[in-house]
Parts: sequence; structure tokens; C-alpha cells
Amino acid sequence: MRGSMLDKPSHTERLLKLAHERGLLRASDLAALGIPRIYLTRLTAGGKLEKSGRGLYKLPENPASENEGLTIVAARVPQAVFCLLTALQFHELTTQLPRQVWIALPKGSHVPRIAYPPVKLIKYTGDAYTQGIETHRRDQVDLRVYSVAKTVADCFKHRNKIGLDVALEALRDARKQKKVSADDLWRYAKICRVANVMRPYLEATE
Repeated sequence: MRGSMLDKPSHTERLLKLAHERGLLRASDLAALGIPRIYLTRLTAGGKLEKSGRGLYKLPENPASENEGLTIVAARVPQAVFCLLTALQFHELTTQLPRQVWIALPKGSHVPRIAYPPVKLIKYTGDAYTQGIETHRRDQVDLRVYSVAKTVADCFKHRNKIGLDVALEALRDARKQKKVSADDLWRYAKICRVANVMRPYLEATE
């Protein structure tokens, strides 16, 4: 009896410390620590944790941020890479507010089951998926986001989905704000197989 009484605060302290360190805590994280999931239920009921999404918990004092939707997706789907409209918004290259979080996953992946936020999945293969990934730390969660150059090339690749005007605006703003070099744009235009499509627009910005 004495041992179980001593274990409870230890589990609670470790759980709260982990939530503080990571920002978002996944229910699956508890298995590695040997902490029963009932502690999540107890701490949530007691107001020490609050549910942020399916299987996700955070400290109630952690305010919601502009990146909350991205951190939820990153915690649930660590292999996802934010792309297209979401990447443009992240890099401040669009005034649009996408209604969905756009993510890239390897071909053959299934659409993640996430109640919130809504997710738009684009499937990539080979270098088009693996190249140009940057990792940005936000709210104690690592966000995998395509670089500016890769995102611009992706926008031309998927211009039928997002509109050529969006791709042109992204290219123009990226060059104007000096967030990307011509060499990087050419490199990713080739990786995304849109060099011929982008050529006249790239030459016009040089």
C-alpha cells in the first residue's frame, strides 16, 4: 500500500514534466515511461492537463498559438511535411488563410484520421518528398516544412490544385523578399519536374 501511494505522485510529476518539456503530450508517449494511461484521465479531470485533440494533451496554462493546428498535426503524424498553401503561410508568402492543413506524405500513405484541424494530403515520391525539408521548433514541437524554394516549385507542380496565380505570387514575393536564390529555385524546379513550366517566370525575375 505504501509503495503504491509513493508511485502516484512520481507518475504525476513525470507526466506533468513531460507535458511541460514537449508542449504537446501524446497518449502513446506514456508506454515508454511505464505510466498507465489512467493518469491522463485523472490529470485531465483534475484540471492539470487539458485535451488538445484525439490522444493529445497539454498544460492548461499553455496558450493556443497561431501554430496550434500545425503542432497538433506534427504530433499526430511525425512523418508529415507541411507543404503548398500551409508552407506558404508559414513562410509568410501568402495572404490567404488555408481552410485545411496541407501535408505531404510518401505515396501509399493513408489520410491521417484527425478530427481537428482538417487535413489535405498530397502524396509525393522519391526526391520530391525527401528533398527540401526544414525543421522548425514551434511551441516545443518540431515542424517539418518544405523550404521556400521547394514550396514555390511545388506550387507550380500543383498549380491545377491551388491556382497558377498563387504560384506566381509566391515566386514573385519570394524573390522580392530575397527569401530564395535563383539557383535554389532551378534546383527544385528540376526535382519537381516543372523546369519548363517555371523557366519563363524564373527568367522574368532574374
